[in-house]
Amino acid sequence: MALRLIEMLIPVEDQNFVEELLEDDPEVMDFWYDWVSKKQILVKIIVTVEKSQSVLDKLQDEFSDRSCFRLLLFEIKATYPVVETEEKKDEDKEESKKSGISREELYASIGDQTKFSKYYVLLITISSIVATLGVLRNDIAVIIGAMVIAPLFGPNIALSLATTLADYELGRKAMKANLLGILIAFSLAFVIGMLLKVDPEIPQIVSRSSLGLGDIVLALAAGIAGAIAFTRSLLEPLIGVMVALALLPALVTSGLLLGSGHVYMSIGAFSLFFVNLIGINLAGVVTFVAQGIRPREWWAADKAKKASHQAIVIWITLLLLLIVMIIYTQYYV
Repeated sequence: MALRLIEMLIPVEDQNFVEELLEDDPEVMDFWYDWVSKKQILVKIIVTVEKSQSVLDKLQDEFSDRSCFRLLLFEIKATYPVVETEEKKDEDKEESKKSGISREELYASIGDQTKFSKYYVLLITISSIVATLGVLRNDIAVIIGAMVIAPLFGPNIALSLATTLADYELGRKAMKANLLGILIAFSLAFVIGMLLKVDPEIPQIVSRSSLGLGDIVLALAAGIAGAIAFTRSLLEPLIGVMVALALLPALVTSGLLLGSGHVYMSIGAFSLFFVNLIGINLAGVVTFVAQGIRPREWWAADKAKKASHQAIVIWITLLLLLIVMIIYTQYYV
């Protein structure tokens, strides 16, 4: 059972109120408090990861206007005595299916993926070079090494979260990191394609220069798995998703082919990259919405709902156009 520790700093005069509030809350498993000073107390609360969001929202609603108010959230690795819970009811089980880590925890985790820093540029550069050389050498092990780094996966998941929350600032940062990352990777591969001899018959190039319906299914499935991995803090499955849905190999293959003058094959490789891009964003938005991730304020939640629906319509439309293009190419060209 995954647990979280919430720490809340509030004025001393709110001590009795917070005790009454938490004692009557069935979502709180245990709580206690420490005296920080004569004017402040630090309340510590244990909750399950599924209930952490509702408890955080409730605490913010009640105490966020206090001058010294602050909330901290920690992952609990273990606790003794073991916290016991009663058997969940059917409705609780249904709710737990839709719940993962809290919005704040998810935002902090994914928000880090949008930072366009020297470290991010270095990761893009290294992974692009590794992936390009792996494709040229037809070395799947080298390509997988570049795929595990997967620096473009984070900004796209962050863009999905920004859409779900109607957070335009997060969306702007995610778009900036995404577009600049794509530009760097494509440009490096393009230059390498101009400098080195590229054999378009290399199996790793051939496999990434055509697009089929199976690629769309894979992109959607892996995108959903990636979003779930983030909301459930599942790091090992996330690495597997990165390998399955890495954007870089198809992107650098496109740049490599264009740099060497193979324009038609380059378009095919870029189409594969674009399908993966759509798959991540569409699956991410749908998964976040299905898991009940939304802004705390009602007015922001309404705006986020509209933004999510608009994004889903746009991504599905683009996906349908690609499906039509694939079917037309396979049967009429």
